[in-house]
Amino acid sequence: MILSYHPCFVADKNIICAGRNPDINDLAAIEEADAVVLSKGCSELLYTMAKNNCSYVFPNFDAKFQYPGKINQIKLFQKTNTSHPKTETFLTVSALKAKYGQSLVAPEFPFPIVFKFNWGGEGDMVYHVSSLQELNHHIIKAEEFEKSGQSGFLIQENISSKGKSLRVNVIGQRFISFWRILDNDNEFLSNLSKGAEIDHDSYPELQEAANKAVFDFCQNTEINLAGFDILFPFDASGILETGPLFLEINYFFGRRGLGGSEKFYDMLVQEIYNWLNGLGLAVHV
Repeated sequence: MILSYHPCFVADKNIICAGRNPDINDLAAIEEADAVVLSKGCSELLYTMAKNNCSYVFPNFDAKFQYPGKINQIKLFQKTNTSHPKTETFLTVSALKAKYGQSLVAPEFPFPIVFKFNWGGEGDMVYHVSSLQELNHHIIKAEEFEKSGQSGFLIQENISSKGKSLRVNVIGQRFISFWRILDNDNEFLSNLSKGAEIDHDSYPELQEAANKAVFDFCQNTEINLAGFDILFPFDASGILETGPLFLEINYFFGRRGLGGSEKFYDMLVQEIYNWLNGLGLAVHV
């Protein structure tokens, strides 16, 4: 019996758990199931229940819940020896000040730098910082957030990507990449929400390199539903220096670059069927 908690995937048994915690009825259904399909927004409680009581669960969110937030994603990149921009993480402002005093930043992090809070997506809570005065401004904001119970930030080297970033979406065994490109290559954030345009075709050799790097990372971590933000750094003359560099993992990601929601769900459903077929299982509806 295949059990689905995803509203777009019809299985032998279908349950909606949005807005509530899983209960004994969910546990009984999961224990009976041969495989469980979860939604992208499933809670950690439901995911843990499914993983502990069923042999096969899609998607694999082990990394999502074991390494939450941007700080822990950096720890995952470090653990897996995955290339990423030079980064220092801090749980509190006092930890930063205890390490660096009034300078607030290590000498190997020359301005401009990138300041990121431990939360946020689509470029929110990410700042290009050009001076100590600007950094102090964000430190004050971090102290205010700490008073409200939100803490953690990271300081990262600024990568000159010439207004281009690559998104690699992983859907089951399918890898789809596209560039997000700004008209002004001196702009900092190349997110679609910040006005970037989608380009599926440019620099195919770089897309291939990024897809390979993300594939290897996913083989290591078993991630099979996420969007990866990738940078390729360029020097002042526009010559590629190195790469790809992993920036972030997005477990909630937009669908514009995938052709819209309908096309995304078509791909997702097909990949779920492929996953079940690989297990020798089938939906009987």
